[in-house]
Amino acid sequence: MTRPTRARLAGTFLALGLTVSTAAPALAAPSTASAAAESSFSPAQRAEIVTILRDALKNDPSILSDAIVALRQGAQQKAADDALTHVRSDRERLQKGPDYTVRGNPQGDLTIVEFLDPRCGYCRSMVPVVDALLKSDSKLRLVEKLVPVLSEKSVLDTQAIFAAALQGGYEKMKRALMQDTTPPTLDRIRQLATANGLNADKLVTDMHASSVAAQINENLAEARLIGLDGTPTFVFGTSAIIPGAISAEEMREQIRTARKDAH
Repeated sequence: MTRPTRARLAGTFLALGLTVSTAAPALAAPSTASAAAESSFSPAQRAEIVTILRDALKNDPSILSDAIVALRQGAQQKAADDALTHVRSDRERLQKGPDYTVRGNPQGDLTIVEFLDPRCGYCRSMVPVVDALLKSDSKLRLVEKLVPVLSEKSVLDTQAIFAAALQGGYEKMKRALMQDTTPPTLDRIRQLATANGLNADKLVTDMHASSVAAQINENLAEARLIGLDGTPTFVFGTSAIIPGAISAEEMREQIRTARKDAH
């Protein structure tokens, strides 16, 4: 064989070998097909294949990295497919939230779910983008899911926002904290609560309420179901899960696609 042919064959066998070895623990016994494949090679042919693999890897180490990349891409695609499966099977749960977390048109024809961390700079950068989108599209419904995933400061902010909701101040406290550049402390939270017309003492006490903990745990559980890998993450209907800060145009494109998929 010429070297390119040997290299391609080596890459094929390497990829197959990695796939088989990865799946082997889940198999009780070799399948008839795999047993037949093994028996189709003579000892001399198997030795030749090993030689091809060794030579090819020496001459072109990228074969190994290409095979690993292919496997990783396959795993990532499976994870993305599994996440969308969860979105579709748990649609009602995912798109549900307390009234104060629902923005836009409560009876809109499309629901976007946004997972965000109040301390996340990218989430903060998306606030005006989302505001403008909801203002321009009167048929959109958006549900916010606060998930404190970055640090203990995120937990503190999220607790304060949900505690403010018990006084009808969810939106005020959320925006105040997401615009604030001062590291969050209880004293700072008290200051912001008072500045926004909230009872600071009650808010600090309610930060440890069971209902606040339950809401945070529910949001984190839903985040795990979709394989959340960062904030912000947007779920457009049951059509797509898009992580990261995205442009207004990309959001509109995802909305168009999701509406088409829904009909």
